[in-house]
Amino acid sequence: MERAEEKKCLNSPLIQISEENVYGVNRETSDDNENGYGKKKIIEEVKKQLWLAGPMISVSLLQFCLQMISVMFVGHLGELALSGASMATSFATITGFSLLMGMASALDTHCGQSYGAKQYRQMGILMQRAMLALLIVSIPLAFIWANTKSLLILAHQDPQIAEEAGIYAQFMIPSLFAYGLLQCLIRYLQTQNIVFPTMISSGITLLLHFPICWFLVFKSGLGSRGAAVANSVSYWINVLLSAAYVEFSSSCQKTWTGFSMEAFHNIVNFLRLAIPSAVMVCLETWSFEMMHQSLQ
Repeated sequence: MERAEEKKCLNSPLIQISEENVYGVNRETSDDNENGYGKKKIIEEVKKQLWLAGPMISVSLLQFCLQMISVMFVGHLGELALSGASMATSFATITGFSLLMGMASALDTHCGQSYGAKQYRQMGILMQRAMLALLIVSIPLAFIWANTKSLLILAHQDPQIAEEAGIYAQFMIPSLFAYGLLQCLIRYLQTQNIVFPTMISSGITLLLHFPICWFLVFKSGLGSRGAAVANSVSYWINVLLSAAYVEFSSSCQKTWTGFSMEAFHNIVNFLRLAIPSAVMVCLETWSFEMMHQSLQ
């Protein structure tokens, strides 16, 4: 009996440590570590998102400022010229720019899938296919812009303003083709997380737009038509800068292997996604323009 009690005393620990205390402390510290690790991951993810989103937002703002600056220059020519340029800009956004932007956004899906699957060469082909489709779509849009005056008169707009807007829109037709190509280049680069070159090219274009617009509006004798021409020139400058980066940068060596005849294949597949994307963007833009016009 005494041996049993002695054995029990020898086996019992000197300090009673409950299982709850042991695991309770471990659980609390592990929870704290997990919370701290989770916060760090969230902060890192937010930084990455801002690192990508910041330049993308800047590109959109810089492109928007391009047309706004042109209208500001035209404003110095008088109320009629300003009204015509403003109406032509809104008409161009509704009937052309929003449609091309929506169609180009299909590359976000197509190029994103190819980049994720490491089919890098396919990305260049997809961009060429999108460019070809948008250039084809731009042809009927150019005819619409060429008849802006008649369409605005049918919409019961003031004849003088409609005439001024029609002239402005006609001189903006070259920018229509440049805008479609530019949107394809931007989407192609953004899906590869290449965002700073597009921001830099847009910034350079905007800086060049000031002297170009000033010269064409006030010194060339074109008046308000010079602002429309300046838009076209600036958009084409942006296209050339972006295309030069794609051609000569080492960042695009895997995805850009030159022009390919494969771009002429499966255009219908691209349009199946591009058309719904264009409808979505157009509805958003049209609703904004309708609200804007109703407030005037």
